[in-house]
Amino acid sequence: IFKRFRDMGDPGAVPRSMTPQQASTLRIPLSCLTRIPELKENPFRQRISEVFAKCQSSELSTSVASDEGICFEEFLEMMSVFSEQAPRDLKVFYAFKIYGTNHHVNQQSNDFDEDGVLGLNDLERTCRQLVQDDLNADEVATVCRKVLEESDIDGDGVLSYLEFEHVVTRASDFMATFHIRI
Repeated sequence: IFKRFRDMGDPGAVPRSMTPQQASTLRIPLSCLTRIPELKENPFRQRISEVFAKCQSSELSTSVASDEGICFEEFLEMMSVFSEQAPRDLKVFYAFKIYGTNHHVNQQSNDFDEDGVLGLNDLERTCRQLVQDDLNADEVATVCRKVLEESDIDGDGVLSYLEFEHVVTRASDFMATFHIRI
């Protein structure tokens, strides 16, 4: 996995051997992560990279020009979550973060408008990312209203994490599609 991390960066950006301290502070730009074969066609590639690159500010390596990047430990965590052996609960937790947020990871909220639940606006943004231009705005709204009708167990018009978990665990292909082969 370290070889994958090293090869992901620009040639020479990641030394072949490093001390643990060097490995923990070296960051590769998120743009490099989003270009790996397993993510480059994924409409959520940017969100995936943001969710796993959670220490995006103070302790950056000088080899990274911007304030974005992913370190080896975060890359390892991402590969672990997306491995075929990762438990369903862990995958659901990260799926909620990925599909439900469009901002930097926040412990308190996991949704586009940061209110702690997935509402109609959150679902519409997620749907538009998935279908891109294949559906018009009315069709996207209809799909999302239907999702809420079928998934909103308590009838409050939004999906909580528990309701999201309930929906995802019913999806028979979730475990097969939420993975990266190492």
